[in-house]
Amino acid sequence: MVVANNAIRLHEIREAVIADQGTFRNIYNVSLTTIDRILRRNHMAMKQLYRVPFQRNSDVVMEARCQYVERIMELEVEGAHHVFIYVDEAGFNLSKVRRRRRNLIGYKATITVPGQRGANITICAAISNDGVLCQIPAIGPYNTECLIRFLNALHERLIPPEERGLLRPGMSLFVIIWDNVAFHHSRVV
Repeated sequence: MVVANNAIRLHEIREAVIADQGTFRNIYNVSLTTIDRILRRNHMAMKQLYRVPFQRNSDVVMEARCQYVERIMELEVEGAHHVFIYVDEAGFNLSKVRRRRRNLIGYKATITVPGQRGANITICAAISNDGVLCQIPAIGPYNTECLIRFLNALHERLIPPEERGLLRPGMSLFVIIWDNVAFHHSRVV
Protein backbone atom coordinates (compact mmCIF):
# COMPACT_ATOMS: atom_id res chain seq x y z
CA MET A 1 0.00 0.00 0.00
CA VAL A 2 2.81 2.42 0.88
CA VAL A 3 4.81 1.70 -2.29
CA ALA A 4 1.67 2.25 -4.40
CA ASN A 5 0.76 5.48 -2.57
CA ASN A 6 3.46 7.03 -0.39
CA ALA A 7 1.02 9.76 0.70
CA ILE A 8 -1.10 7.18 2.54
CA ARG A 9 -1.69 7.90 6.21
CA LEU A 10 -1.55 5.38 9.04
CA HIS A 11 -5.30 5.55 9.67
CA GLU A 12 -5.93 4.92 5.95
CA ILE A 13 -3.70 1.83 6.15
CA ARG A 14 -5.66 0.67 9.20
CA GLU A 15 -8.98 1.12 7.38
CA ALA A 16 -7.67 -0.79 4.33
CA VAL A 17 -6.37 -3.66 6.52
CA ILE A 18 -9.67 -3.97 8.37
CA ALA A 19 -11.69 -3.78 5.11
CA ASP A 20 -9.55 -6.38 3.25
CA GLN A 21 -10.62 -9.63 4.88
CA GLY A 22 -9.17 -11.63 1.98
CA THR A 23 -5.54 -10.72 2.72
CA PHE A 24 -5.93 -9.82 6.42
CA ARG A 25 -8.33 -12.48 7.70
CA ASN A 26 -9.75 -12.09 11.19
CA ILE A 27 -8.16 -8.67 11.77
CA TYR A 28 -10.91 -6.36 13.00
CA ASN A 29 -8.78 -3.80 14.80
CA VAL A 30 -5.12 -2.75 14.72
CA SER A 31 -3.38 0.15 16.43
CA LEU A 32 -1.53 2.89 14.59
CA THR A 33 1.56 2.09 16.67
CA THR A 34 1.51 -1.51 15.45
CA ILE A 35 1.22 -0.37 11.83
CA ASP A 36 4.12 2.07 12.30
CA ARG A 37 6.25 -0.67 13.90
CA ILE A 38 5.49 -3.11 11.03
CA LEU A 39 6.35 -0.43 8.46
CA ARG A 40 9.68 0.24 10.15
CA ARG A 41 10.41 -3.49 10.33
CA ASN A 42 9.83 -3.60 6.56
CA HIS A 43 12.22 -0.68 5.99
CA MET A 44 9.55 2.00 5.59
CA ALA A 45 9.96 5.35 7.34
CA MET A 46 8.65 8.91 7.11
CA LYS A 47 10.61 10.90 4.54
CA GLN A 48 10.87 14.49 3.40
CA LEU A 49 8.42 14.99 0.53
CA TYR A 50 9.97 16.01 -2.80
CA ARG A 51 7.73 17.53 -5.47
CA VAL A 52 8.89 16.51 -8.94
CA PRO A 53 7.59 18.51 -11.93
CA PHE A 54 6.10 16.40 -14.72
CA GLN A 55 8.51 17.41 -17.48
CA ARG A 56 11.83 17.89 -15.67
CA ASN A 57 13.64 15.09 -17.50
CA SER A 58 11.70 14.88 -20.77
CA ASP A 59 13.58 14.41 -24.07
CA VAL A 60 12.85 18.01 -25.13
CA VAL A 61 14.28 19.42 -21.89
CA MET A 62 17.35 17.17 -22.07
CA GLU A 63 18.05 18.33 -25.67
CA ALA A 64 17.67 21.99 -24.62
CA ARG A 65 20.21 21.41 -21.84
CA CYS A 66 22.71 20.00 -24.36
CA GLN A 67 22.26 23.01 -26.65
CA TYR A 68 22.76 25.35 -23.68
CA VAL A 69 26.06 23.69 -22.75
CA GLU A 70 27.26 23.95 -26.36
CA ARG A 71 26.49 27.72 -26.45
CA ILE A 72 28.34 28.29 -23.17
CA MET A 73 31.35 26.35 -24.43
CA GLU A 74 31.41 28.57 -27.56
CA LEU A 75 31.58 31.66 -25.31
CA GLU A 76 34.51 30.15 -23.42
CA VAL A 77 36.43 29.70 -26.70
CA GLU A 78 36.01 33.37 -27.72
CA GLY A 79 38.79 35.74 -26.64
CA ALA A 80 36.64 38.54 -25.12
CA HIS A 81 36.63 38.80 -21.32
CA HIS A 82 33.19 37.91 -20.04
CA VAL A 83 31.54 37.59 -16.66
CA PHE A 84 28.80 35.01 -16.20
CA ILE A 85 25.90 36.26 -14.11
CA TYR A 86 23.31 33.71 -13.03
CA VAL A 87 19.82 35.07 -12.44
CA ASP A 88 16.92 33.10 -11.03
CA GLU A 89 13.72 33.52 -9.10
CA ALA A 90 12.79 31.39 -6.08
CA GLY A 91 9.33 31.29 -4.57
CA PHE A 92 8.41 30.42 -1.03
CA ASN A 93 4.85 29.13 -0.78
CA LEU A 94 2.86 30.38 2.19
CA SER A 95 0.29 27.57 2.21
CA LYS A 96 0.86 24.74 4.66
CA VAL A 97 1.02 21.27 3.16
CA ARG A 98 2.13 17.91 4.44
CA ARG A 99 5.88 17.78 3.96
CA ARG A 100 6.51 14.17 4.95
CA ARG A 101 5.44 10.84 3.46
CA ARG A 102 6.36 7.20 3.96
CA ASN A 103 8.55 5.12 1.68
CA LEU A 104 11.15 2.36 1.74
CA ILE A 105 14.33 3.26 3.58
CA GLY A 106 16.88 4.48 1.05
CA TYR A 107 14.24 5.94 -1.30
CA LYS A 108 12.85 9.46 -1.43
CA ALA A 109 9.15 9.96 -0.91
CA THR A 110 7.96 11.81 -4.01
CA ILE A 111 4.69 12.93 -5.54
CA THR A 112 4.14 14.55 -8.90
CA VAL A 113 2.28 17.84 -8.85
CA PRO A 114 1.02 20.17 -11.60
CA GLY A 115 2.19 23.30 -9.75
CA GLN A 116 2.04 25.16 -6.48
CA ARG A 117 -1.07 26.51 -4.83
CA GLY A 118 -1.31 29.46 -2.45
CA ALA A 119 0.44 32.81 -2.15
CA ASN A 120 4.18 33.19 -2.67
CA ILE A 121 6.97 35.44 -1.57
CA THR A 122 9.38 35.46 -4.49
CA ILE A 123 12.97 36.65 -4.60
CA CYS A 124 15.05 37.26 -7.68
CA ALA A 125 18.81 37.18 -7.28
CA ALA A 126 21.90 37.50 -9.46
CA ILE A 127 25.16 35.79 -8.55
CA SER A 128 28.57 35.58 -10.18
CA ASN A 129 32.03 34.44 -9.12
CA ASP A 130 32.12 37.59 -6.98
CA GLY A 131 29.07 36.51 -4.94
CA VAL A 132 25.55 37.93 -4.80
CA LEU A 133 25.30 40.99 -7.04
CA CYS A 134 21.64 41.91 -6.57
CA GLN A 135 18.54 40.55 -4.84
CA ILE A 136 15.00 41.90 -4.78
CA PRO A 137 12.09 40.15 -3.01
CA ALA A 138 8.45 40.60 -4.03
CA ILE A 139 5.10 39.52 -2.64
CA GLY A 140 3.48 37.23 -5.20
CA PRO A 141 5.03 35.83 -8.34
CA TYR A 142 7.71 37.57 -10.39
CA ASN A 143 6.50 38.93 -13.72
CA THR A 144 7.82 41.14 -16.51
CA GLU A 145 7.40 44.35 -14.49
CA CYS A 146 9.30 42.93 -11.48
CA LEU A 147 12.00 41.54 -13.75
CA ILE A 148 12.55 44.91 -15.49
CA ARG A 149 12.89 46.57 -12.08
CA PHE A 150 15.40 43.88 -11.09
CA LEU A 151 17.43 44.21 -14.31
CA ASN A 152 17.60 48.00 -13.91
CA ALA A 153 18.92 47.59 -10.35
CA LEU A 154 21.46 45.02 -11.57
CA HIS A 155 22.58 47.34 -14.39
CA GLU A 156 23.12 50.19 -11.91
CA ARG A 157 25.28 47.97 -9.69
CA LEU A 158 27.35 46.49 -12.54
CA ILE A 159 28.11 49.55 -14.66
CA PRO A 160 29.19 52.81 -12.99
CA PRO A 161 27.30 55.92 -14.19
CA GLU A 162 30.38 57.36 -15.91
CA GLU A 163 30.82 54.21 -18.06
CA ARG A 164 27.21 53.80 -19.21
CA GLY A 165 26.81 53.92 -22.98
CA LEU A 166 30.57 53.65 -23.63
CA LEU A 167 32.30 50.90 -25.57
CA ARG A 168 36.04 50.56 -25.28
CA PRO A 169 38.50 47.71 -25.74
CA GLY A 170 38.97 45.50 -22.69
CA MET A 171 35.53 46.15 -21.21
CA SER A 172 33.89 43.14 -19.64
CA LEU A 173 31.04 41.45 -21.43
CA PHE A 174 28.30 40.49 -18.96
CA VAL A 175 26.54 37.26 -19.90
CA ILE A 176 23.26 36.75 -18.05
CA ILE A 177 22.26 33.13 -17.72
CA TRP A 178 18.72 32.32 -16.64
CA ASP A 179 16.05 29.74 -17.11
CA ASN A 180 13.37 29.60 -19.78
CA VAL A 181 10.40 31.01 -17.87
CA ALA A 182 7.83 32.71 -20.14
CA PHE A 183 8.24 36.31 -18.94
CA HIS A 184 11.97 36.20 -19.77
CA HIS A 185 10.85 36.22 -23.43
CA SER A 186 8.57 39.26 -23.26
CA ARG A 187 9.23 42.01 -25.80
CA VAL A 188 10.07 44.58 -23.07
CA VAL A 189 12.74 42.32 -21.55
